[in-house]
Amino acid sequence: MDGVRLSFSNDGEKPGPRTLTSAVLERLRSDILTTRLLPGQKLNVASLAKQFSVSLAAVREALSRLVADGLVQVSDQRGFRVSPVSQADLEDVTQTRIDIEGLALRRSIERGDADWLASVEREFVALCAIPFLDVDGLNMHNEAWIARHRIFHRTLVNACGSSWLLGFREVLHEQSERYRRLSIPREKNETRDVEAEHRRIVNAVVRRDADAAVAALADHFMTTMRFVKLNEAMLETKPAE
Repeated sequence: MDGVRLSFSNDGEKPGPRTLTSAVLERLRSDILTTRLLPGQKLNVASLAKQFSVSLAAVREALSRLVADGLVQVSDQRGFRVSPVSQADLEDVTQTRIDIEGLALRRSIERGDADWLASVEREFVALCAIPFLDVDGLNMHNEAWIARHRIFHRTLVNACGSSWLLGFREVLHEQSERYRRLSIPREKNETRDVEAEHRRIVNAVVRRDADAAVAALADHFMTTMRFVKLNEAMLETKPAE
């Protein structure tokens, strides 16, 4: 990340404080979720400000917002650092996501109209059209697939009628995303049919079988957790200061 500069598209106008903070926030969020910034890694405010050519205040505000999202931790003695990962936290995040997202899916099935059902099927087809892993053969997920995967899962629950549920679900999704990235080496080398997992969810949704849909969703999340656990060394890695 050395030498990175943030870019802005505002017709040549000088970016204001809020724009700067938002740009720093989104870059740091992306680097955390993609594990370019490793779990437990120290985040030096002055270094980040210099790297992004922004003020110390912009970096501190961005980091504080990431603390609120659970992606960064802060202490008086040790400053900011990327939130660590652990097997216990993985299990907690996964089970809580099953509880929250399962409830949102159940409500969506109860309340969603024909347009919502059509959108679920449409997003599933769009997701299937994108390769799961990087087309260049690298040991990583295809970024286009990741973006579409986020949209697919959000579409599954966006008819639930509760902004609170959707907000909690979004926080848990981001926490899960870090862990899912750790499952990639195992997913590449061992058999996993993610498309079939998604199809099982969609088929149950289309039948409006809430119990089957929630069970399929839970199995999908638990499978990801199992693959992350197979990459146990990464869960225990503590990057150098």
